[in-house]
Amino acid sequence: MASTTATVEGPKTSSGPRPHGQFAPRRRIGEAIIKQILRVAALFTIITTVGILIALLIPSVEFFAEVPVLEFLFGTRWAPRFADASFGVVPLVTATLWTTAIALVVAVPLGLGAAIMLSEYAHPRLRRVLKPLLEILAGVPTVVYGFFALQFVQNVVLKEWLQLRTDAFSVLAAGLVMGVMIVPTIASLSEDAMSAVPSALRQGSAALGANRMQTSLRVVVPAALSGIVAAVVLGISRAVGETMIVAIAAGNQARIVGGALEQGQTMTGFIANAALGDSRVGSLEYNTLFAVGLLLFLITLAINFISIRFVRRFREAY
Repeated sequence: MASTTATVEGPKTSSGPRPHGQFAPRRRIGEAIIKQILRVAALFTIITTVGILIALLIPSVEFFAEVPVLEFLFGTRWAPRFADASFGVVPLVTATLWTTAIALVVAVPLGLGAAIMLSEYAHPRLRRVLKPLLEILAGVPTVVYGFFALQFVQNVVLKEWLQLRTDAFSVLAAGLVMGVMIVPTIASLSEDAMSAVPSALRQGSAALGANRMQTSLRVVVPAALSGIVAAVVLGISRAVGETMIVAIAAGNQARIVGGALEQGQTMTGFIANAALGDSRVGSLEYNTLFAVGLLLFLITLAINFISIRFVRRFREAY
């Protein structure tokens, strides 16, 4: 006997495209508005940068119409307000390089050490407490750092405790405190880069028998190298452009700095001390401020271009 099978068919559903939900058009409108806002924000940053460059460039052109560029870049005497005026910017550059180098010697090891500890060793609860505490240092006004460098580091640490023969000011005191100031910048950004490294790399390293320190230094740090370099370069840019610490603690004598215990005037220190309204607008002394500011702008721009090429070359994608 043949058996029959009854087939019960359910309600048919349309296989064609479903109509859009009632929130889809509203969502698309919101996305379009957000895109326009982001474009305006990006355009505003570009316009601001161009405006800064124009504001520096016009008085600088007037300055270089009277002072040769080579004399400005390679001259070894800086005395723009003297009767026998001289406009060699080398003394300001040497003081800036000294303070920046000392700051990096302090900030890079401490910042990377703090980043490795927070990323690889600290418990998540401890990390949530320590990272905000570390970033509090970035919120301290730089004028406070400047007085701390002058009153405590220079007079107490260097003179009384270490018995170093130094003047009332020194690029060493300014550089040490400036290094402490940029530690949170390097530590926070480096920790973010290390935390973005996939856990599979750590697990693979542990499976091969590496301990946590070996994994951190030979696996995590090389994998996060592009982010770490970006953090260090941002710290360099902040050190080069720092004003109040060097204006207070480094000194006001524009001379070629030959040692860390000497005092010297940096480019930002000169701008802070000279821009007090004593120079007549449009005069050569007044335009000197913009020439130094333009050189500082170009140095920072060159550092950022070099860092971008380095980051693109060693960038790791996961």
